[in-house]
Amino acid sequence: MLGWALLFFIVAIVAAVFGFGGIAAASAGIAKIIFFVFLVLLVISLVAHAVRGRRPPL
Repeated sequence: MLGWALLFFIVAIVAAVFGFGGIAAASAGIAKIIFFVFLVLLVISLVAHAVRGRRPPL
């Protein structure tokens, strides 16, 4: 998911360089949303891992 955010960020930069303001703004917005979704899922994953802990060996 972080790769997708990076891809949209690169698309936004390229579009901005070539003067496509609308496409650049849309791509930057999508990249922000995907990045924040990634951060939320990362935090949820870390909390779930910490709460679950390790199982005792059999």
